[in-house]
Amino acid sequence: MFGFGKKEKRELQITQSAPDFLTVLGISTPSTVSMDQAIGVPAVWAAVNFLAGTIAGLPLHVYDKTANGKKKVKATKTAPIVSVLHDAVNDGMTSFDWRFGMMWAVLTEGRFVSYIERDDLGRVINLFPIIGAVVSRDANFRKIYTHKATGKDTVYLESEVLDVTFALKPDLLTHRSPLRTCAVAIGKAYNANEYGSKLFANGGMPSYVLTGPFGSGKSAQSASDDIAEAAKNAARKGGQVLAIPLGHELKQIGIDPEKMQMVETQRFNVEEIARIYSLPPTFLQDLSRATFSNSEQQDLHLVKHTVKRWLEQIEAEMNLKLFGRNSNRIAEFNLDGLLRGDYLTRMNGNAQAINTGQLTPNEARALDNREPLDGGDQLYIQGATVPLTMQATAPADGVPQNDQS
Repeated sequence: MFGFGKKEKRELQITQSAPDFLTVLGISTPSTVSMDQAIGVPAVWAAVNFLAGTIAGLPLHVYDKTANGKKKVKATKTAPIVSVLHDAVNDGMTSFDWRFGMMWAVLTEGRFVSYIERDDLGRVINLFPIIGAVVSRDANFRKIYTHKATGKDTVYLESEVLDVTFALKPDLLTHRSPLRTCAVAIGKAYNANEYGSKLFANGGMPSYVLTGPFGSGKSAQSASDDIAEAAKNAARKGGQVLAIPLGHELKQIGIDPEKMQMVETQRFNVEEIARIYSLPPTFLQDLSRATFSNSEQQDLHLVKHTVKRWLEQIEAEMNLKLFGRNSNRIAEFNLDGLLRGDYLTRMNGNAQAINTGQLTPNEARALDNREPLDGGDQLYIQGATVPLTMQATAPADGVPQNDQS
């Protein structure tokens, strides 16, 4: 920080445009952030963890499309895909862990590929994640996935894998990572955290330049070290006074945290990261602008514009690769799982569905994993609801009479 020469008084001359300005202040300024650094930003961690956990926790069922609607398929030896998707994708990984890992990889690196293992009859019996698969095209313009393991390349056809991406580039082959694409915005959040860490590690004192009558560069460095150590000791002991050698002066460089609006900067960084993942800020624990009314609307936004998009993409990939084109069998997430923690809303919704003839009592009980009861397979409807043509007519005396004709 000091220029050494014959002058007795020396101080640092620096401008905001200097490339090493933030480095002098103790802040690292990488041109890009690594994946670990990006995930280390609390808002990024919260966004990825929240979305991955939400989608992994939703019930995933298999249905057959019939003329009368969808019929849930039960897990049997002839339909192993049901237990694969709902319970465990292979002998060592649950369906929850597989989906959580899938969404975590998609929301960070931008892609997740799984190999589909089938038995001799073509039925899906296992799903295995393929780490580090390289995607290319063959001479017939079909995608192929190359995986290097134990020195040997294994090539999979596109029909043999599930491939979920955050976003594809115009070549529809390579993918985009949200963290790498938005590295500048995430880097600002990372640097703000680094600055705060450096500041508090320094006892809450911003960076200073020490000026005074130094006889040599060695004495200037020694004086600088003494002041730094004194500041740390004062911070540890809760002292309010810092002694400066006679004839010396401390001058602050840079901008103090209050003028830099550190709190506002951190809040803006949360909003920026929420935009990357199309998440309402309340789901990143930012309740600064939350009210009772807009929090409910943000719940609707989460389901309609964020979770729904991911579920439809995953379902489309599963239905194409697991069952084939034009198949009557489909895999589908059940969004009712999002209401498991809201007991009152779930009960009111079930009661209304039963009273309007949309669900039988046993169907409503099955949504909460309850055993069916005798007589619970009938549809019910409120008796007061009748067609308009059967409504009572009111004569002149005001006493209603039914039309008996």
